[in-house]
Amino acid sequence: MAATFYKYQGTGNDFVIIDNRALFFPKEDNELVAFLCHRRFGIGADGLILLENDDSFDFRMVYYNSDGKEGSMCGNGGRCIVAFAKFLGIIDEKTEFIAVDGPHFATVTGDVVSLRMQDVTEIIRKPNASYLNTGSPHHVQVISDLKKCNVVKEGSKIRYGIYGEAGSNINFVEQDSEDTFNVRTYERGVEDETLSCGTGVTAVALAMHHLGKLKGNYAHINALGGPLKIEFEHKNDTYSEVQLIGEAKQVFKGEITW
Repeated sequence: MAATFYKYQGTGNDFVIIDNRALFFPKEDNELVAFLCHRRFGIGADGLILLENDDSFDFRMVYYNSDGKEGSMCGNGGRCIVAFAKFLGIIDEKTEFIAVDGPHFATVTGDVVSLRMQDVTEIIRKPNASYLNTGSPHHVQVISDLKKCNVVKEGSKIRYGIYGEAGSNINFVEQDSEDTFNVRTYERGVEDETLSCGTGVTAVALAMHHLGKLKGNYAHINALGGPLKIEFEHKNDTYSEVQLIGEAKQVFKGEITW
């Protein structure tokens, strides 16, 4: 079978995206998804995203991690599929779509996509870390020398040692200035460090505000793949109107046969 695919990236977090409105893609074939995401035997990506029709929203986002398993919400993937929907002519500058964690509103201005994330009502403090869910579970840990951190070794140790088989994404953070933070992330499902994680940088911004390290209602986050901005409102222990803002770009289009 042959299929047309598109490659998108958001601050270095890259995805294979397929227009599956005709429902031709064999979604139960986890080995196929893992093959398509493989960087040597397939196309290569941190995840695969299917765009599908939905009766109540502009479109549906179906996301798979690079291990082939359907994943929880992917923030950068959400921004990329919005850019893809605009490319296809499904949307213009605004959209509301449905993902695994519920509906999302987004706007597009040029290459910049602003994606509204889900409200966060609980942040759990752990020894030297915070834990919260921003559509995906995230462990956020402040460290003093981010450049020297062995993210894969330390991230996998925490991911399995503390959170078990279900796991959590692990974020290591270093404050750069009053409203700017540098972040490196170990992603479950990829089981490696990625250049950027949208739900991860969102979790970092909210956790830093919760800890009093961020005073305002926005944060600039420097991921390895580039800068992102998080905006939010905070009232009655709830973080709402959470916006993940950054570039999402099409890298190339191709055809693959399996």
